[in-house]
Amino acid sequence: MTSMACSTFIGCGNSKHLTYPAAPSDNTVDTIFGIAVPDPYRPLENDTAAETVKWVEAENAVTEAYLSKIPFRNKINTRLTELNNFVKRGLPWRGNDGLYYFYENDGLKNQSVLYRASAPEAADREVFLDPNTLSDDGTVALTGVFQSKDGKYTAYTISRSGSDWTEIYVMDTKTKELLPDHIEWAKFTGATWDGDGFYYSAYPRPEEGKEFSNANQNHQVYYHKMGTPQTDDTIAFSDPAHPFHFHSADVAESQPVLFVSIGGAGVGNELKVRDNGAWRTMESTQEYTHGVIDVIDNKIYILTSYGAPKNRLMVADLAKPERDNWHELVPEADGVLVGAQFAGEKLFLTYEKDASNHVEIYSMDGKKESEVKLPGFGSVGFSTDRKHPEDIFYAFTSFTSPSTHYSYDLKTGESRRLFQADINGVNLDDYVTEQVFYPSADGTKIPMFLTYKKGIERNGKNPVFLYGYGGFNVSLTPGFSANRMFLLENGVIYAQANLRGGSEYGEEWHEAGTKQKKMNVFNDFIAAAEYLIDEGWTSPEHIAINGGSNGGLLVGATVNLRPELFKVAIPQVGVMDMMRYHLFTIGWNWASDYGTSADSPEMAKYLLDYSPLHTIRNDGTPYPAILVTTADHDDRVVPAHSFKYAAALQAADTGDAPKLIRIDSKAGHGSGKPIAKVIDEYTDVYSFMFENLGIEPK
Repeated sequence: MTSMACSTFIGCGNSKHLTYPAAPSDNTVDTIFGIAVPDPYRPLENDTAAETVKWVEAENAVTEAYLSKIPFRNKINTRLTELNNFVKRGLPWRGNDGLYYFYENDGLKNQSVLYRASAPEAADREVFLDPNTLSDDGTVALTGVFQSKDGKYTAYTISRSGSDWTEIYVMDTKTKELLPDHIEWAKFTGATWDGDGFYYSAYPRPEEGKEFSNANQNHQVYYHKMGTPQTDDTIAFSDPAHPFHFHSADVAESQPVLFVSIGGAGVGNELKVRDNGAWRTMESTQEYTHGVIDVIDNKIYILTSYGAPKNRLMVADLAKPERDNWHELVPEADGVLVGAQFAGEKLFLTYEKDASNHVEIYSMDGKKESEVKLPGFGSVGFSTDRKHPEDIFYAFTSFTSPSTHYSYDLKTGESRRLFQADINGVNLDDYVTEQVFYPSADGTKIPMFLTYKKGIERNGKNPVFLYGYGGFNVSLTPGFSANRMFLLENGVIYAQANLRGGSEYGEEWHEAGTKQKKMNVFNDFIAAAEYLIDEGWTSPEHIAINGGSNGGLLVGATVNLRPELFKVAIPQVGVMDMMRYHLFTIGWNWASDYGTSADSPEMAKYLLDYSPLHTIRNDGTPYPAILVTTADHDDRVVPAHSFKYAAALQAADTGDAPKLIRIDSKAGHGSGKPIAKVIDEYTDVYSFMFENLGIEPK
């Protein structure tokens, strides 16, 4: 290392000319379909190399030196801690042992605690499993709980330090005694009970030292019999001819029928069912999405996009499960059918209309009977039980409403509130959300939610926090964030754009933002900023943009396209190297959305033309202030993406605004992150944002 910048002396401050650490580099140049693609920071892909470790330490030192001199950083941390200190509770569900289970966090616990009780509101609750006891620093997360059909056993899955790697443990449900059964190196899996054991999915044990970077291949479904070691587990399903496929097992709730879903090569999934020991193919392609809801009286209920870009409900006979034999139960509607579940003999169908949820109730023969009245536009989640139709619970949330729980009475159609969070010192009535529709570059109308403090004027000077994702069929519906409240109470407008590439309007909306149509997503995001400016809400000097993962790619790409449009950019755990993303962990699985540089000369050129790493300007064009965030245990989007992007950004001539990277330790892609780490990260993100917007928050 030739320069450690602020890691070796104190006097750097927040100067206009930061000195950045010299990144490990070489002269690597790839030739892809005759196109020369320089990759000078290739050494940073080796995240365990000594030089990379030194560079990470030096970068964090520079970033910490910068952030520590922001005078209001500690006050932001204090306020975020206050905002997060309220009771959070998950929806109750009825276990197979007859008791009710729910998660709760009394305020600032790093992980929510799993409780059980004799009734949803009973006072006899007890701690069933406290993940905070599984580590000293809260970095072990409880990622799933799965009870055997008879309620005797409870399997649970954990993740360490935010990794996608999963371990499975098993408890005696009644006594809470931990049993010897233990599964390691599982991934993208739960525990699906059948008989005296369960199915799970796993990869072969990874190479030592490459656990968080090497490509994952040969995902298999195993069966574990209780009381036996993992080495005795049998392979229930595998497909060596397709090493990059995912395999996920599920056993229907009402009948013990085993299904395997296969994905990884398309936008949807293949579907197989095991009948009398033999596998039968229900769907042979990955062109459509299919989800089995249940099997009742030998009828398979399926939510599918086959023949319906906005999804529909179909039924198959277990004796003739092939797709050609399916028949329609509930046809495609105006809204996107995003969820279906049984409550007794009724079907609860959740639709998404203009990025907001609506719920309708159908009979088992496919006739609509009623709707569930929701408080407004927002997001809803249901907990139902076919065996116990009296146990219907749902949670509703919006930008200005924390998760509120209700019980629903099928006979009367009435909802009764069970739980509502109360945030001290916040009057949620002070804020309002509106939905607008703005034109993108090609004239397509894009929906966007704006949430802000009542009374804000359109004076062109309001700070804006613009957030987007735009990919992988992910829909951005309204939801509450305690951390976001800090922005709102400081006069920031929170703008959430529903870009193409998501599922807001079904598969056609998704497809319009994929592969060689990916530029639509960036144009949609740019148009959102232009709309906010044209409507008098704000100006480029007051706009901060943010996105994570695919949204990090979004931020990186749009900054390179329109650097003058934004003042601050915060790409988090982003996909920044579009030429090599498919070579790491499960990156190959993103090809259905992105295409790869190995596909064709045309695809390689298209990716290169927007890849954030490769399109950074180096001609003195002023860039916004940029804070890149990543983590050392991110084995979804490996940190090499952010490492190389930050190194290239710091080496380029893009003006004087800071270009920093924040590299978290013992953290991953984001899921299961301890609340203390979440607060610390948002403290730094908001400190950086307000500092570079020139605003001192209250």
